[in-house]
Amino acid sequence: MKKLLYAIVATVLASFGVNAQGIKTPAPSPTQTIKQDFALSSIEIVYSRPNMKGRTVFGDLAPYGKLWRTGANGATKVTFGEDVKVGGVAVKAGSYVLYTIPNKDEWEVILNKGLNNWGVDGYKAEEDVAKFKVKPMTLPMSMETFTMQVANVMPASAEIHVMWEKTAISIPVVADIDAKISKSIDNAMNVDNRPYFQAASYYFEAGKDLSKALSWADKAIENNPKAFWIMHLKAKIQAKLGDKAAATKTANESIASAKEAKNDDYVALNEKLIASLK
Repeated sequence: MKKLLYAIVATVLASFGVNAQGIKTPAPSPTQTIKQDFALSSIEIVYSRPNMKGRTVFGDLAPYGKLWRTGANGATKVTFGEDVKVGGVAVKAGSYVLYTIPNKDEWEVILNKGLNNWGVDGYKAEEDVAKFKVKPMTLPMSMETFTMQVANVMPASAEIHVMWEKTAISIPVVADIDAKISKSIDNAMNVDNRPYFQAASYYFEAGKDLSKALSWADKAIENNPKAFWIMHLKAKIQAKLGDKAAATKTANESIASAKEAKNDDYVALNEKLIASLK
């Protein structure tokens, strides 16, 4: 009887073991992929997200003065869709491993070619493509889960934020897109269907020749007299040039056209612009 019982128990345990192999459980440090449109392409980050779990992170789990994989599991990967400057260092378009060396008052940030590295294993200093220092910031609250994000995204600049526990660092990324866009605008202006609105918008946002931007906005309105969104851009350009009276007049024209099109959003935008000019 005992032998039979042992046999039954063994069979059940064996069966459980086979079934257990197919059990899916949450990853302790789940992977996150972030893709942010930036400049003329994008920034993509793939990293693992460990939790604090009551542990002291910096100075203990991630020791000061030692190379850290900036996350968990495989090393964090960052992909730039175009040539950029990261921390002031020129970096070609492509994928890189993001390493850091935390310290109390200063962190070292490293971009490295070792895409097949597992954590810091396999790291080679000769494969570094960028190395620079940043100052850590103290967060007002504790961040349980290791978090990265692309923030403060402007047309040609952005920041990669690394946050955990009560510490954060900001990694500046800058793209030199002005020459490319200016050349594209010049080429586009040599054809019949000229993108006046897009060109005026870029010149306004980039703080370039506002007189030229105003001229292009006027031509865009000539081609589309009811375009309240172009009138709104023209009013913003006039305001930036310091011509408040003209900006107010154009904004009111935009309001009238927007009301006709039943677009409350542009009515509100123009009203705010007029209020700011008083």
